Amino acid sequence: MTGIEHFLPGNILKQLLPLVTEVRYPRGHILFNRDKPERNIYILGQGIARAYTEGDGNDVTIWFGQEGDVIISARGYVYGEKGYETMELLEDSVLYRMEWQGLFELYRHDIEICNWARQLLEREFVRTEQRLISHLSETATERYLHLMQEKPGIIQRVQLQYIASYLGITSEHLSRIRGKMFL
Repeated sequence: MTGIEHFLPGNILKQLLPLVTEVRYPRGHILFNRDKPERNIYILGQGIARAYTEGDGNDVTIWFGQEGDVIISARGYVYGEKGYETMELLEDSVLYRMEWQGLFELYRHDIEICNWARQLLEREFVRTEQRLISHLSETATERYLHLMQEKPGIIQRVQLQYIASYLGITSEHLSRIRGKMFL
Protein backbone atom coordinates (compact mmCIF):
# COMPACT_ATOMS: atom_id res chain seq x y z
CA MET A 1 0.00 0.00 0.00
CA THR A 2 1.40 3.35 -0.96
CA GLY A 3 0.34 6.70 0.35
CA ILE A 4 -0.61 6.02 3.96
CA GLU A 5 3.03 6.22 5.04
CA HIS A 6 2.90 9.98 4.37
CA PHE A 7 0.34 10.45 7.14
CA LEU A 8 1.49 8.15 9.95
CA PRO A 9 4.78 7.94 11.85
CA GLY A 10 6.81 4.81 11.02
CA ASN A 11 6.41 3.09 14.38
CA ILE A 12 2.63 3.63 14.32
CA LEU A 13 2.35 2.71 10.64
CA LYS A 14 3.91 -0.69 11.28
CA GLN A 15 1.28 -1.49 13.92
CA LEU A 16 -1.70 -0.07 12.00
CA LEU A 17 -0.91 -1.25 8.49
CA PRO A 18 -2.72 -4.60 8.89
CA LEU A 19 -5.88 -2.64 9.81
CA VAL A 20 -5.71 -0.17 6.92
CA THR A 21 -7.65 -0.57 3.71
CA GLU A 22 -7.25 1.85 0.82
CA VAL A 23 -10.63 2.82 -0.61
CA ARG A 24 -11.49 5.01 -3.59
CA TYR A 25 -14.75 6.80 -4.10
CA PRO A 26 -16.02 9.26 -6.73
CA ARG A 27 -16.97 12.87 -6.20
CA GLY A 28 -20.39 13.11 -4.55
CA HIS A 29 -20.05 9.84 -2.64
CA ILE A 30 -21.55 9.90 0.85
CA LEU A 31 -18.92 8.29 3.05
CA PHE A 32 -21.31 8.11 5.98
CA ASN A 33 -24.49 9.82 7.06
CA ARG A 34 -26.22 10.79 10.22
CA ASP A 35 -28.77 8.00 9.83
CA LYS A 36 -26.35 5.25 10.88
CA PRO A 37 -23.38 4.85 13.19
CA GLU A 38 -19.86 5.08 11.71
CA ARG A 39 -17.06 3.82 13.94
CA ASN A 40 -14.17 3.62 11.49
CA ILE A 41 -11.45 6.24 11.16
CA TYR A 42 -10.42 7.50 7.73
CA ILE A 43 -7.38 9.44 6.63
CA LEU A 44 -7.94 11.46 3.47
CA GLY A 45 -5.09 10.60 1.13
CA GLN A 46 -6.37 12.51 -1.87
CA GLY A 47 -9.42 14.69 -2.31
CA ILE A 48 -11.69 17.05 -0.41
CA ALA A 49 -14.52 16.19 1.97
CA ARG A 50 -17.14 18.15 3.83
CA ALA A 51 -19.28 17.33 6.81
CA TYR A 52 -22.71 18.85 6.99
CA THR A 53 -25.84 18.72 9.03
CA GLU A 54 -29.33 20.02 8.41
CA GLY A 55 -30.47 23.33 9.85
CA ASP A 56 -33.74 25.09 8.99
CA GLY A 57 -34.21 22.73 6.05
CA ASN A 58 -30.79 23.57 4.55
CA ASP A 59 -27.47 21.77 4.57
CA VAL A 60 -25.06 23.53 6.92
CA THR A 61 -21.39 22.77 6.29
CA ILE A 62 -19.58 22.24 9.59
CA TRP A 63 -16.18 20.93 8.48
CA PHE A 64 -13.85 20.63 5.51
CA GLY A 65 -11.10 18.07 5.10
CA GLN A 66 -8.26 17.77 2.66
CA GLU A 67 -5.22 15.57 2.16
CA GLY A 68 -3.86 14.32 5.48
CA ASP A 69 -6.96 15.15 7.50
CA VAL A 70 -8.68 12.59 9.69
CA ILE A 71 -12.33 11.85 9.02
CA ILE A 72 -14.21 10.59 12.03
CA SER A 73 -17.72 10.69 13.37
CA ALA A 74 -16.96 11.36 17.02
CA ARG A 75 -20.33 10.22 18.31
CA GLY A 76 -20.22 7.06 16.20
CA TYR A 77 -16.63 6.28 17.12
CA VAL A 78 -16.97 6.87 20.85
CA TYR A 79 -20.53 5.69 21.53
CA GLY A 80 -21.41 3.57 18.49
CA GLU A 81 -24.43 5.84 17.93
CA LYS A 82 -25.68 7.74 14.91
CA GLY A 83 -23.58 10.81 14.25
CA TYR A 84 -24.61 14.41 13.89
CA GLU A 85 -23.20 14.77 10.41
CA THR A 86 -23.20 13.50 6.86
CA MET A 87 -19.78 13.20 5.21
CA GLU A 88 -19.64 13.91 1.47
CA LEU A 89 -16.64 13.68 -0.85
CA LEU A 90 -16.33 16.78 -3.03
CA GLU A 91 -13.69 15.29 -5.34
CA ASP A 92 -12.72 11.82 -6.49
CA SER A 93 -10.94 10.61 -3.37
CA VAL A 94 -8.50 8.08 -1.98
CA LEU A 95 -8.99 7.27 1.70
CA TYR A 96 -7.32 4.97 4.18
CA ARG A 97 -9.91 3.27 6.37
CA MET A 98 -9.00 1.84 9.77
CA GLU A 99 -11.52 -0.62 11.15
CA TRP A 100 -12.55 0.25 14.68
CA GLN A 101 -12.68 -3.35 15.94
CA GLY A 102 -8.99 -3.85 15.21
CA LEU A 103 -8.12 -0.43 16.60
CA PHE A 104 -9.90 -1.11 19.88
CA GLU A 105 -8.10 -4.42 20.18
CA LEU A 106 -4.75 -2.69 19.66
CA TYR A 107 -5.67 -0.05 22.26
CA ARG A 108 -6.07 -2.79 24.84
CA HIS A 109 -2.61 -4.23 24.17
CA ASP A 110 -0.39 -1.42 22.87
CA ILE A 111 0.11 1.76 24.89
CA GLU A 112 1.89 3.49 21.99
CA ILE A 113 -1.11 3.00 19.69
CA CYS A 114 -3.46 4.00 22.48
CA ASN A 115 -1.50 7.22 23.02
CA TRP A 116 -1.44 7.92 19.27
CA ALA A 117 -5.24 7.61 19.13
CA ARG A 118 -5.67 9.77 22.22
CA GLN A 119 -3.48 12.49 20.70
CA LEU A 120 -5.35 12.26 17.41
CA LEU A 121 -8.68 12.76 19.17
CA GLU A 122 -7.26 15.56 21.32
CA ARG A 123 -6.12 17.44 18.20
CA GLU A 124 -9.56 17.04 16.64
CA PHE A 125 -11.20 18.23 19.87
CA VAL A 126 -9.05 21.39 19.92
CA ARG A 127 -9.80 22.09 16.24
CA THR A 128 -13.50 21.70 16.88
CA GLU A 129 -13.29 24.03 19.87
CA GLN A 130 -11.39 26.60 17.78
CA ARG A 131 -14.07 26.48 15.06
CA LEU A 132 -16.84 26.93 17.63
CA ILE A 133 -15.15 29.91 19.27
CA SER A 134 -14.40 31.42 15.87
CA HIS A 135 -18.05 31.15 14.82
CA LEU A 136 -19.19 32.77 18.05
CA SER A 137 -16.67 35.59 18.34
CA GLU A 138 -15.33 36.57 14.91
CA THR A 139 -16.81 38.40 11.97
CA ALA A 140 -17.48 36.56 8.73
CA THR A 141 -14.49 38.31 7.17
CA GLU A 142 -12.22 37.14 10.00
CA ARG A 143 -13.53 33.58 9.66
CA TYR A 144 -12.90 33.68 5.91
CA LEU A 145 -9.35 34.94 6.43
CA HIS A 146 -8.68 32.15 8.93
CA LEU A 147 -10.01 29.55 6.50
CA MET A 148 -7.76 30.97 3.77
CA GLN A 149 -4.78 30.78 6.10
CA GLU A 150 -5.47 27.33 7.58
CA LYS A 151 -6.77 25.55 4.47
CA PRO A 152 -5.97 27.55 1.34
CA GLY A 153 -6.73 24.55 -0.87
CA ILE A 154 -10.34 24.60 0.30
CA ILE A 155 -10.86 28.12 -1.02
CA GLN A 156 -9.60 27.09 -4.46
CA ARG A 157 -11.28 23.67 -4.71
CA VAL A 158 -14.67 23.97 -3.02
CA GLN A 159 -17.88 25.52 -4.30
CA LEU A 160 -18.52 28.96 -2.83
CA GLN A 161 -21.97 27.93 -1.57
CA TYR A 162 -20.32 25.38 0.77
CA ILE A 163 -17.77 27.91 1.97
CA ALA A 164 -20.53 30.44 2.65
CA SER A 165 -22.49 27.80 4.56
CA TYR A 166 -19.40 26.94 6.61
CA LEU A 167 -18.90 30.62 7.45
CA GLY A 168 -22.57 31.01 8.40
CA ILE A 169 -23.32 33.58 5.71
CA THR A 170 -25.06 33.75 2.34
CA SER A 171 -23.23 33.29 -0.96
CA GLU A 172 -23.93 36.94 -1.73
CA HIS A 173 -22.28 38.06 1.53
CA LEU A 174 -19.26 35.89 0.73
CA SER A 175 -19.03 37.47 -2.73
CA ARG A 176 -18.99 40.93 -1.13
CA ILE A 177 -16.23 39.87 1.30
CA ARG A 178 -14.18 38.45 -1.55
CA GLY A 179 -14.78 41.54 -3.67
CA LYS A 180 -13.51 43.86 -0.94
CA MET A 181 -10.39 41.74 -0.48
CA PHE A 182 -9.41 41.97 -4.14
CA LEU A 183 -9.89 45.74 -4.56
